[in-house]
Amino acid sequence: MKSLIQFISRLLISLIFLVLGIQKLLHFAQTEATITQHGLPMAKFCAAGAIFLEIVGGLALILGIKAKPVALVLAVYLVPTTLIFHGHIGDPAMLIQFLKNLAVIGGLLLIYAFGAGDITLDKTLKIGKS
Repeated sequence: MKSLIQFISRLLISLIFLVLGIQKLLHFAQTEATITQHGLPMAKFCAAGAIFLEIVGGLALILGIKAKPVALVLAVYLVPTTLIFHGHIGDPAMLIQFLKNLAVIGGLLLIYAFGAGDITLDKTLKIGKS
């Protein structure tokens, strides 16, 4: 039962990365414009990096491929992302996004600290620890 709950948790946390990564890809120009509006340099590079990280990281978490390091990388990625894009917490909508990202970071850190469980591709293929 514990492994099933860990799998479902990874799946639910991963969905936000997959869905938003795909949306960023499908609306690349808008993603780039948003990054530019927030004053970041090399917006195309940043957009491509975010898309790659969100889609590949989300898939890796779901499948349980190196889930612990992937969870840590995604948590670290979310810190500046949260501060830059959702840091205006005086706006109620931004406060919700800010708090949502903090909750996701918390979930990712739990995966990092306690592992991905037994339902992982790593364990199926006997590839190190997940």
